[in-house]
Amino acid sequence: MKRKRNSESERERQLVAQEAARIIVDHGVRDYRVAKQKAADRLGMNNRGSLPGNAEIEVAVAEHLKIFGGESYEYHLRLMRVAALSAMELLSAHSPRLVGPVLAGTADENSSVNIHVFSDSAESIAMELASMGINYKSYERRLKSRRGQVELYSGFEFHHSNNAIQVTVFPIDGIRQAPMSPIDGKPMKRVDSNAVQLMLEHV
Repeated sequence: MKRKRNSESERERQLVAQEAARIIVDHGVRDYRVAKQKAADRLGMNNRGSLPGNAEIEVAVAEHLKIFGGESYEYHLRLMRVAALSAMELLSAHSPRLVGPVLAGTADENSSVNIHVFSDSAESIAMELASMGINYKSYERRLKSRRGQVELYSGFEFHHSNNAIQVTVFPIDGIRQAPMSPIDGKPMKRVDSNAVQLMLEHV
């Protein structure tokens, strides 16, 4: 009986994760917690056991994109990775690292290309973009550090190769320790331009 209950609970978590994935992809909801809550509401499962974790939803998003996106999804993801590599080459002096959905393969048409760069002066990044004739807008991003503290980082968003690029600036020594992922609470996966090039060659 207990095994059956566990099986039902697992199935319910899976259904919520799948519905949350659909909401994320079809409606451009970026917040996994919001998507999860909406999915549970729609399925009437708010009060029925634990909801899926963000990591489960990320897997469901990737599966949804592969199933329903097909060749179009793969082509779009490739274009975003090409744009990421090009943007990383522009900022090569600052050890750029690709992070987020474009790296994870969960990017959709509402996603931005997320890149981390390393400099002790965010203003120098802004000046470099301006010197290249790139129009950008500034933003600030709150990210949790390994010590559990939330820290504020400057960033710049601009369009490049028909994609929105978000470049978040970390101190130079920040390259040694990635901030915590909001998906699974582990250090964010980061890759350099060589790794992005390899990804493009092996698709």
